[in-house]
Amino acid sequence: MHANYSKLIKTAAKNLGFLSCGISKAEFLEEEAPRLEQWLKEGKHGQMAFMENNFDKRLDPRLLVPGAKSVVSLLLNYYTDKQQLKGSPKISKYAYGTDYHFVIKGKLKQLFQILQDQIGEINGRVFVDSAPVMDKAWAARSGLGWMGKNTNLITQKVGSFYFIAEMIIDLELEYDTPVTDHCGTCTACIDACPTEALSPYNIDASKCISYLTIELKDQIPNEFQNKMDDWTFGCDVCQDVCPWNRFSKSHNEPLFDPNPEMIDFKRKDWEELTESTFETIFKNSAIKRTGHEGLKRNLTFINR
Repeated sequence: MHANYSKLIKTAAKNLGFLSCGISKAEFLEEEAPRLEQWLKEGKHGQMAFMENNFDKRLDPRLLVPGAKSVVSLLLNYYTDKQQLKGSPKISKYAYGTDYHFVIKGKLKQLFQILQDQIGEINGRVFVDSAPVMDKAWAARSGLGWMGKNTNLITQKVGSFYFIAEMIIDLELEYDTPVTDHCGTCTACIDACPTEALSPYNIDASKCISYLTIELKDQIPNEFQNKMDDWTFGCDVCQDVCPWNRFSKSHNEPLFDPNPEMIDFKRKDWEELTESTFETIFKNSAIKRTGHEGLKRNLTFINR
């Protein structure tokens, strides 16, 4: 029965457009606990105080969903070979289209409903960056890829340009096993990082361009002057240089297609962006997270 339910979930996930689906037993993340504690102690989370909260919940899904038996991890591709105009301030690929939270939440709710309809009463919750869930650790446990030297989840056949989401449920299932690490001796991501935020399998988020352009609320420290590589929202460098991403294929989710106005923006358009235009163009975009003021701050800093 466990195997049948697992197959049902994976088939339904595929039909909803997910790239892949893996399942782990809901239990305490023994190996992650000391790593997370050390990372926080070293202050590598910068101003992301929320990373310090709910330490126990972050490591044990049964504290998030009482009676939880399984963590279902899902990947959704967002890779596109479409590019912004040359010379424009750079935006991370994941933010080209509609905010992924909306897109994935909708798919997860559909998946949960399918399970309710076909299996019966199931208790659980779905997650997309919305709670203290260590999504990369769970996806790695579920055999969807390995945690690379750039701290992203990497999969041999498709690279790393995908979102990770979870469904934590009180249903016992057949569990998958982790895959082996295939980073080998490669250090392309570490060598290419413009702000030297990476060391093997570790990231100092307080130096990461994604953090500096999105999460940081203060002014960007002067030490990063001339190191931002023209990134205005997020950064894709450590993924762009990863050899495994040569296997990335374009997504098939229309909502992730690049916003035509944004993709054609010249540098001048970005610099002259008013608050009302920002609100209109980025109404359903992940770029809203940084706000108009945050975006202006980033543009000012990279143009200095």
